[in-house]
Amino acid sequence: MSLKGKHIVLGICGGIAAYKSVSLLRLFVKAGAEVQVVITPSGKEFITPVTLSSLSQKPVVSEFFTANTGEWHSHVQIGLWADAMVIAPATACSMGKMATGIADNMLVTTYLSMRAPVFAAPAMDFDMMIHPSTQRNLKQLEADGVKIIEPESGELASGLSGRGRMAEPETIFKTVEDYFANKEELKGKQVLITAGPTYERIDPVRFIGNFSTGKMGYAIAEEAANRGAEVVLVSGPTSLVAKHPGIKTIKVESARQMLEACREYFDNSDICIMSAAVADYAPSCVMEKKIKRERDDIDEIKLVKNPDIAATLGKEKQDGQIMVGFALETDHAKENGESKLRRKNLDMIVVNSLEDAGAGFGTDTNKIDILFADTRPALHFPLKSKTEVAKDILNTIQTLSPLQ
Repeated sequence: MSLKGKHIVLGICGGIAAYKSVSLLRLFVKAGAEVQVVITPSGKEFITPVTLSSLSQKPVVSEFFTANTGEWHSHVQIGLWADAMVIAPATACSMGKMATGIADNMLVTTYLSMRAPVFAAPAMDFDMMIHPSTQRNLKQLEADGVKIIEPESGELASGLSGRGRMAEPETIFKTVEDYFANKEELKGKQVLITAGPTYERIDPVRFIGNFSTGKMGYAIAEEAANRGAEVVLVSGPTSLVAKHPGIKTIKVESARQMLEACREYFDNSDICIMSAAVADYAPSCVMEKKIKRERDDIDEIKLVKNPDIAATLGKEKQDGQIMVGFALETDHAKENGESKLRRKNLDMIVVNSLEDAGAGFGTDTNKIDILFADTRPALHFPLKSKTEVAKDILNTIQTLSPLQ
């Protein structure tokens, strides 16, 4: 029943897989959703507006204006009306326009006006799918927040066989259905998340830090907000921007600033996820002016320990609060993770290792293990995109006793 009463914009591009969109439309309507079809001019060469409007019980939108009458179809109003936009099939051409903002048809213009989540199900021939330009556009769309429903492998319209077949209508439908089902899972919960590195100043232009980009923490924040949580994201220096309107971002620089910000929101938090890569040490004093090699004779920089944010908050944790930590290790990952889990009074810890290819700082993927404070066995996950890893982490958090 998660789609009952939802407003779905179904975007259809010009590809042979457009015939599957009819089945997808029927699934949405049968589930109780109200569907507005927006089709590209070339899409009408594959499936007729008459068929689509008969099933949706709405006029199909394709052009900016109705011929002869001059009636304007407002892409802005469609964007405000929608609870989700699903583009299936999403062709290489349309995805290229979406990624670069070329608004020369109603579908792309509607996409650019969309405030609701957008799902795209790519469909094209294998050579087009693997072309660097297509892969670049897919990465850009994912960075822009589009949820890509991966194509399948199999026989293609060209006669070739490979990856590029649009996902089956049932798969697309379930992805959208699951999104709305999950959206309410954390409704009313306050979630505090830390992300990114901290920078500890040496002088006005230099610092001690690490290679964290914040991608994992930001992905968790987006997923928690998608599930209905009110999210406070305390972020160290990063170029990332949280997209979901349910995320309150607080920018900090140093470990002490991060701890101060966390303390402000910790008491009211139901879940606290410490994914930031906090610098363990900071210079004991910060030079007021830039250190000059030609002028300043500095043999050493004395360091002092930074506060351990997770351990500090772990001591202040109240009954019913859930604390989740992270451990990025270069060796003995499981043993070090178990030690941190106990020392910091955590309920669970997410462990990854730089020994695993594709895991760690700056990547779009991660490979994690999750360890628990109770007696349940550890969970092991294969290499996945950080968006998918965020889902695994939150799915696991939701199994912990205070949320049951």
